[in-house]
Amino acid sequence: MTPVAPVNESPSVVSRNPADPSDIVVRLPAAGATSTAEAVEVARAAQADWLTGGAAARSAALTTVAEAIEAAAEELSALAVREVGKPLTEARAEVARTAAIWRYYAQAPFEPTGAVHETAHGPGLLLTRRRPHGVAGLITPWNFPFAIPGWKAAPALATGNSVVLKPAPEATACALRLAEILGEALPAGVFTVVPGGAVAGRAVIAAADVVSFTGSTAVGNAVVGAAVALGVPVQAEMGGLNAAIVLPDADIKQAAAHIASAIAGYAGQKCTATSRVIAVGAALDPLREALTEALRTLRVGDPADPATVCGPLIGEQARDRVEEASRGLSVLAGGSAAGEHGWYAAPTLVEKVPPDHRLLREEVFGPIAALLPADDLTHAVRITDSSRYGLVTSVHTAGLDAVLHGLDRLGTGMIRVNAPSTGVDFHLPFGGTGASSHGPREQGRAALDFYSTSRTYTLTPEAM
Repeated sequence: MTPVAPVNESPSVVSRNPADPSDIVVRLPAAGATSTAEAVEVARAAQADWLTGGAAARSAALTTVAEAIEAAAEELSALAVREVGKPLTEARAEVARTAAIWRYYAQAPFEPTGAVHETAHGPGLLLTRRRPHGVAGLITPWNFPFAIPGWKAAPALATGNSVVLKPAPEATACALRLAEILGEALPAGVFTVVPGGAVAGRAVIAAADVVSFTGSTAVGNAVVGAAVALGVPVQAEMGGLNAAIVLPDADIKQAAAHIASAIAGYAGQKCTATSRVIAVGAALDPLREALTEALRTLRVGDPADPATVCGPLIGEQARDRVEEASRGLSVLAGGSAAGEHGWYAAPTLVEKVPPDHRLLREEVFGPIAALLPADDLTHAVRITDSSRYGLVTSVHTAGLDAVLHGLDRLGTGMIRVNAPSTGVDFHLPFGGTGASSHGPREQGRAALDFYSTSRTYTLTPEAM
């Protein structure tokens, strides 16, 4: 049994080490439309036995996956460092989180799948029961090559679906290694990787019974449109233009440290990274000084060094976007390449940004943020909500009043108080508003609902 679909029809998938572009991590033919459709049909045939095999078997298999990921933690961390340029400390944290995700969902097969209700009129019972959709088609990005496939695949498998995963080409080696681990724990055909690009992605959407996507807003909108046209349940997690609001009563030094890590950690290549820093009133001048210093002192360089915070961008175009975004602006820190071999950019902070500038409208997806002044909290909330994105906002304050009352008008899906905008608790729902998200939330119990559908049974005395 191989957990990798046969490949045909399409050009090669090439994944390079962003810290050393001459280092080709993997090169192989991409899955075409035909082989992808065939992989989905194999998964569909395997799904029935996976479901009827029982909750205990599914739970044991997912636990085995968690244990195998833990056993291979250093290997997987090193692979993430090499293939997607994730700093080693972050890579280790991602792998640990991935194992925790699989262990968390290993208990889900024992969760109630429905409820019994009394009828409104006469004898009998009403029964609701949740059942899997069938084949879950997952399309995942490169920036969290183990965690995001995990938080999609684990609940899908726990609820009795089979899975076909189409990873981003830049994370192909990580996905194939994950498939090997799952292939040792799961029955044949239950989890399959189809390496490739847009052709394979479109084929997954066309053939799957439920679709989950994480990636750019433009591609996410196309995925949603295609799935909706087919009547397929779909969720999409897309971009973010996240704000950090700093009030005058905040611990400015601590706020600057949190915000710097959220701007520059993993070179800002997270949908939860901070892109806009909103200083309220008297917080502006001390925050400008503290944040500029915090960004300048962050370690930039080799992602294999445990002390590195900001490693390379995923590609040359990504690096160039960061440099272009700061041109013509008042630069407080960074604004240029970091001088390393590879696709590096220095953590950058700019101010005096015109309202129509791309930094305030688009997700650059790099280590760059704009410092913006606000008159008061109401003004800061208005600035935050001026973006079409609404994923996460961090708020830094010493008082509870702003948290309990002043933030009620924020339109973002997640709010983090006195913490970086980055960082996700895997057992709680994840998602935003506006252009950031479409459909039901990911993670936690919300994911179990998404990967299953509810049926209602009416039981009359004659039927009993």
